[in-house]
This record gives sequence, C-alpha cells and structure tokens, in this order.
Amino acid sequence: MSVPDSQTVDQPTEKLSFFQRYLTLWVFLCILAGIALGRLFPGLAVTLDAMSVYQVSIPIAICLFFMMYPIMVKIDFTQIDRAFRAPKPVALTLVVNWLIKPFTMLLFAQFFLGQLFRPLITGTELIRGQEIAIADSYIAGAILLGIAPCTAMVLMWGYLSFGNQGLTLVMVAVNSLTMLFIYAPLGRWLLSASDLSVPWATIVLSVLIYVGLPLLCGVYSRHWILKHKGLEWFETRFLKYLDPVAITALLITLILLFAFKGELIVNNPLHIVLIAVPLFIQTNFIFLVGYVAAQKLKLSYEDAAPAAMIGASNHFEVAIATAVTLFGLNSGAALATVVGVLIEVPVMLMLVEICKRTAFWFPREPEKASLRDPRCRIPG
Repeated sequence: MSVPDSQTVDQPTEKLSFFQRYLTLWVFLCILAGIALGRLFPGLAVTLDAMSVYQVSIPIAICLFFMMYPIMVKIDFTQIDRAFRAPKPVALTLVVNWLIKPFTMLLFAQFFLGQLFRPLITGTELIRGQEIAIADSYIAGAILLGIAPCTAMVLMWGYLSFGNQGLTLVMVAVNSLTMLFIYAPLGRWLLSASDLSVPWATIVLSVLIYVGLPLLCGVYSRHWILKHKGLEWFETRFLKYLDPVAITALLITLILLFAFKGELIVNNPLHIVLIAVPLFIQTNFIFLVGYVAAQKLKLSYEDAAPAAMIGASNHFEVAIATAVTLFGLNSGAALATVVGVLIEVPVMLMLVEICKRTAFWFPREPEKASLRDPRCRIPG
C-alpha cells in the first residue's frame, strides 16, 4: 500500500464503506425502527420464541452468524508465525486485552452501574428463572464487552492511523484464537464474581456457535477460494460483496433487540447515557494504557497505534451474541452490549486522530515514510 506524498490526508477515509462511515447513524435509526416495530407488532416476541432451539432464537442465530463470518474469512492465520518475529507489540496487546482490560471493565461497571448510578437504575428482570436487578444485567453486558477484543474494525482503525497493517493482521489472528479458548472461562468467572449465575455449558456453547463456527467456516472457505479462484478474485470480487453482509446482519439484529427493549428505552432513556459512561471511560483508559506502554517499550508509531487500538475497541458482535444467548434477546445485558456499538465508531475515530497528532512521541519506520499523514507530526 503506497500513498504518494502529494495526496491529501483524507484519502484513507475513502476506504470506509458507506455503511461503515455512518455506522453510528444507522445504529440510531435501528433503535427507532426497533422501538416502532415492538410497539406496532407486540406479538413478534411470541413468534421468535417459538422459533428457537435450546433457548437460542434461530432467526437471531442466523443474523449473528452472518455478522461474524465476513470478519473471520478476512483473517489470514498463516501470518501468525510473524508474531514470533515481532513479539513485543503482540505480547503487549495480549497483556492489555486479557490481563488488564477485563478487570478494569469490571471495576468501572461495578463502580458506575453498581454503585454510583444504581439509585437511577431501578427495577428487576427475570432471566432463566432468576430475578436480577437491571443494573446487574447492565454490568453483565459491560463485562461481555470488556472481554471481547476487536478483530474486525481494528483493521480500519489501524489503516486510518497509518499503522502497520501486517502486524495488525497478526494481532487479530492471535487474539481470535486466544478468544476461542479464554473467552468462555474468563466470562463465567467475572460474571460469577458479580453474583450472576451462568451455566458453564451455555457460555461454552455460545462461544463455539458465535466464534468457533464462523471461524471454522471462514478458514475453510478462505482456503478453498484462494486455491480455486485466487487472491485477486477473493479481494476484488468476494470481499466486495461480502463486506455489507456483516453490517446488514448487525443492523437487523439491532432492530430485533430494540423491538424487545423499546418499552424500557422509552420509559428510561437515561439508561442509555448511564451505560455509556463506564464504556466511554473504559475505552479511553485502555487506549491510554496500551499507548503509553508502547512508548515505554520503544515501539515504532506504526506498531504502537494498532497495538493500542485493538485493546481500546471491542468485538461487539461476539458480546451481543453471547449476551443474547446467556441472558435473552430482551435482557438488559443485551442492551448494554448494543450501547457499546453506539459509542464504538465516534470514540475510535477520536482516538485515531489522537494517534496521528501524537505520532512524534514515537520513533518512525523509514520504509513507512510514504504513508505519513501530514497530521502525524514528525520531528525534523
């Protein structure tokens, strides 16, 4: 990827698809559409409940699969060996994502939603025969977001911040495989620490369905397409038509989510803001931890930017899928993960700008000179 020095600084944004560029707007429109749908067709919940297997809604499961598959098929797992040639940024993102981020998210959620805002979040809901406070359900959704590092949009954040895309791809592959094995036990442990009872089999099943199955299908289909059609066809034809599928499936899922949560939102619009507070603070805090650590490790800017980004952003598709499976489509936990989608794009675009304006804090890779954005301030 080469960018002539004379090109404008806004050139990378052309890589954002129409849906990606205005994702926050689409999410808001889906909220309105879902609320309207729930009000006009209240019998929709009964219909969807009837189309379920082992408490998993078949229509939602289909939507969630098509959210995940386009992400997984892009990952080139043959690049993982490169992690051993550049261990510091990969080690940094693993430490931040799995040893720091889940616990800071738990602390922020417990403090804001469990204590500070608890008087403003009244009411209970029935989940799997257990009556729990809505505030605790929101905490569960925040936890599920906190243990799901981004493996999709981070490629875009890395590109927009002029990061090392090869390394970003390696980190995405490593984190995807790590999530397959760690997400379930870590999630159950943290949820249990919050006094939320979660059946072990249920959370393992959710990870296998919403991470393992799309991952397996993605790896196999990528191998088959590259073998029979070639890389050029894969990138220029297959991905071109597949890219909108993930976001379309996400938006359909959100419409269904808010069709069930519409009454709660209409009656308690303040809840959306209250949930957003710890999520916003967590995103910025984790970015700061990763970015400062990258500077202390003397990483180049091209490696530091994506290393910090992958920790700050969340894999909200997995979080939504797991919340729906564990707590139900109309749960507060599912709503909390959707709020994560609301703030993801604008906050991450803000952090991209921070990266570019602080690039002079880091050494630069000479071979990346053609990628320098004039707003990435470089000494001399």
